[in-house]
Amino acid sequence: MPLIRPSRDEDIPAITAIYAHHVLHGTGSFETEPPNEADMTARRADVLSRGLPYLVAEHEGKVAGFAYGNWFKPRPAYRYSLEDSIYLAPDLQRKGLGRALMAELLAQFEAVGIRKVMAIIGDSANAGSVGIHQAFGFTQVGIVESCGWKLGAWRDIVIMQKTLGVGDTQPPLEPAA
Repeated sequence: MPLIRPSRDEDIPAITAIYAHHVLHGTGSFETEPPNEADMTARRADVLSRGLPYLVAEHEGKVAGFAYGNWFKPRPAYRYSLEDSIYLAPDLQRKGLGRALMAELLAQFEAVGIRKVMAIIGDSANAGSVGIHQAFGFTQVGIVESCGWKLGAWRDIVIMQKTLGVGDTQPPLEPAA
């Protein structure tokens, strides 16, 4: 069973390398130039400053993947709605790490008062990402066709959502993430 834990400063090189692979070779991220360690450090700090989780999965003592959530949009009214992100080392996919990260991520989101989680999945052909979100009860709410150009082709995004806790049946408790 993988170890899922909060990320630490010393995880940044591994997180940066994992993400760089996905930026350069995949369509899950629509970035085209990999961010450097300073950029990834700042992004992690932004997530953590909001009281949100930024997790890593360890496999055989090494960082094998990472996951986090951040506000769906940068305005404060969106603070109860997050977009999730999960990235795994390419040689460690399909070993249960993504499921373990997703389960812990959703539990931590709910614990800090998040009511809605969105997945903005790069490339409608991204069966792995769509599949894991479906397995955790996310439903598809739309596809934006051909909105990104990456790796020589137009790419869609799939938008999925999951309600947590009491959802929109009650007002949120302040303060929240």
